[in-house]
Amino acid sequence: MSREVLEFVDRETAAKTLLGFLIAGILLYLFAAGIGLGEVSRALSDADPRWLAAGCLSTLLCLALWGKAWQVVLGVAGIEVPYRRLVVTYFAATFANYVTPLGQAGGEPFIAYVLSRDTGATYEDSLASVVTADLLNLLPFFSFSAVGMSVLLVQAELPPIAEGLARGLLLMAVGVPAIVAGAWRYREWVRGGVLRVVAPVARITDRVSVDGVGRRVDDLFDAFDRIARDRVALVKAIVFAYAGWVFFALPLYAAAQTLGEPVGLLLVLFIVPASTLAGLTPSPGGLGGVEFALVALLVALVPGIGTAAALAIALVYRLMSYWFALLVGGGAAVAVLVRS
Repeated sequence: MSREVLEFVDRETAAKTLLGFLIAGILLYLFAAGIGLGEVSRALSDADPRWLAAGCLSTLLCLALWGKAWQVVLGVAGIEVPYRRLVVTYFAATFANYVTPLGQAGGEPFIAYVLSRDTGATYEDSLASVVTADLLNLLPFFSFSAVGMSVLLVQAELPPIAEGLARGLLLMAVGVPAIVAGAWRYREWVRGGVLRVVAPVARITDRVSVDGVGRRVDDLFDAFDRIARDRVALVKAIVFAYAGWVFFALPLYAAAQTLGEPVGLLLVLFIVPASTLAGLTPSPGGLGGVEFALVALLVALVPGIGTAAALAIALVYRLMSYWFALLVGGGAAVAVLVRS
């Protein structure tokens, strides 16, 4: 499998990923230097390791629950994989997603590839399960952000930066489900559109054929259809998705507690989804963009918090939720390669 993975991830992609890490790291350093490295260091010096451990544990539980949702969706597609095996694959897939430029928006094809190679499932079924699980994870994303926004609107007016993010969340809350529903309802039109895009490419190279792409699109829609028909399994997957999102948000609360700064749980429910939008920046895992968004939101919404303290919270949060997940996911990726 290792040779096939290297073929799937070419040198250009690897170079872009490394460059993304380098640029994001430089920007973060310059940002911290502009605030004052001494101030940020002092804010980090009193970190409570118990809350740090709690935040890392929360990240583990989050990924384990999302892996369980993945297992439910795969089961509907007729792919039975023991959870102990699948959860390792899920952590490895998370690593692949977290090092992919564009953060959470660009890793699904590679995740589906890893899943298909590690479980024996077809690529179409694997991709359908990955996309379905991602769509299910959007439900708690919008729900939690809506709760957080409602509380903020009741308590006080939102500052300009938060208003922009709130509008972005609202647009996604309405637009994404509408796009998904429209694509499903008019899937024949979607299929035709895909084939029209593929046709010029197929005339240039023998590696792509219109008939082959058409069969893959049909197989993909068939896989979606099987998943959509099993309502009980969908409910189970949604429960795991919501539980996972709770533990996805808690590391920000733990990061604030680690540094002794007061950030309420309801505020966390708004800040985490809002900052996740910044994960769409063209860097691995949204590195840099998420941290900047967190600092801006914390300074705007938490009374009395300084920029240095906000950056310290953002860095600790990302240590818990991103770098720790990369570490664990990287180990899982090695384990997947070895066992395959």
